[in-house]
This record gives sequence, C-alpha cells and structure tokens, in this order.
Amino acid sequence: MKRLAALILASSLALSACSDPAVAAEEAVATPAATRIAKEPKGLKTAVFAGGCFWGVEGVFSHVKGVTSAVSGFHGGNAASAKYDIVVTGVTDHAEAVRITYDPAVVRYDQLLRIFFAVVADPTLKNRQGPDVGAHYRSAIVPTNAEQAAVAKAYIAQLGKSGLWSKPIVTAIEPYKAFYPAETYHQDFMLKNPRHGYILRWDAPKVAALKAMFPQHYRASFLKDDR
Repeated sequence: MKRLAALILASSLALSACSDPAVAAEEAVATPAATRIAKEPKGLKTAVFAGGCFWGVEGVFSHVKGVTSAVSGFHGGNAASAKYDIVVTGVTDHAEAVRITYDPAVVRYDQLLRIFFAVVADPTLKNRQGPDVGAHYRSAIVPTNAEQAAVAKAYIAQLGKSGLWSKPIVTAIEPYKAFYPAETYHQDFMLKNPRHGYILRWDAPKVAALKAMFPQHYRASFLKDDR
C-alpha cells in the first residue's frame, strides 16, 4: 500500500507540473477585516474550504488557533468517485477540500474567510491554484449553515470592491453536499512530510504568511488529524 501511495503521489505531482519554474506561487494579500461579522452561537462549528491542493489548505488551518480538527478530503461529487486516484483525473465533480471544526469563541467564521483569501488561495484563478490545474483544484467556499452563507456572500462582495486584485474574483460559494475524507496518507501531509519538495515550494510559505500576517490567530503547533 505504501508503494502504491508513493506511485500515486509521484504521478500526481508530475501531472501538476510543480517543477515548472514559469508557474508563480500565490502571493499573500493583506485582506481587510470583514464588515459583516459572523454571529455564531456557542459550540463547535464545521466549515469546508476548497483552495487547490488540500495539503496546503489543511496545513494553514491546522495552525489556526480555535481550529480543533482539519481533514483533507473531497466535496462536490458522489461517494463512488471520492478517491484520490479518480479525482485527480478531473472526471468527477469533486474539489479537493478541507473540512475544519472550529470554536467560534476563539476564531469566527469571518476571520477564517479572511485568512483563506489572504494566504490560502488566489481567488482570481479559475480551476487552478499554483501548479495544479483542473476543476478539482478550484477555489470554493462551502457554507454549512445559513449564517456562514450570508457572511461568505458579504465578504466576497466586500473583497470585490476592495481593489486588492486586478482580476475579478471567481471563487464560488457552493452548496454543501457531502464531504468525503481522503485516504489516510493525505492527512497531516505537511506535518509528516515537511521536506517534501511540493510542501517547501508551495505550502510552507502559506503557513509563514499566516504567522506573519495573523499572529493573533497563529498556533505554532500543528493540529493532528483526529478523525
């Protein structure tokens, strides 16, 4: 199984052209605080974010205070196709995504959105992030309740008027369907593979940007998957 996993990963990285020097990494952007503050009742909440390869999305949110769980997986398609070797072919409706559980008493949903747009994904790229191309690498916000949906809609509108990007925002708000955890070897990938070439080039800079731009939200320890 380990050999198979390694072959799958090698194939995926080759297809993603992550060694292409012509491909530029996403730049961190100083996003503003949301004017529409999330009003969330007490208790843990879940949220789903898609922003390219789930290794980096999970890696960033695993360093956010108040996040109690971060699971890499798939959203948008059906259960039968929720397998990495199928999703990466681009024939499914899935996006690589991360389901996080968070405590709104520590970090609100609007603050999670601000972090996402600042350091996780470039919202002007359609069906790609960094070196990874295809609809399964699209950026998307997947609210799990009405309050999250309202906050997400308001924040994207706010960002659209901000002038931070020269191109229009294409990140979509998608209705929640079902979330399917990815294979075990994808969970905590950054923690387990800190010297991996892809992690060093594309994802470690995102965590560094989180630390620099959001010190009040940054947690030095990596939250381990507790599925």
